[in-house]
Amino acid sequence: MKKMGRPKGENNKEKVCTIRMDESTLTRLEAYCNLMQIAKSEAIRDAINKLVDDAQEKKTE
Repeated sequence: MKKMGRPKGENNKEKVCTIRMDESTLTRLEAYCNLMQIAKSEAIRDAINKLVDDAQEKKTE
């Protein structure tokens, strides 16, 4: 019998990472997400990707 549920895509987000942050940071994150109409996890992934990309660019200079 075929498994029920959401179909698998190409770029599944299967890994979970729990983080701790202070109230001020969480408030800023939520405000940003409301403004941009995105999920907190998407905003955090975007921020991590930008940090890594910026670091790699700095390293190659």
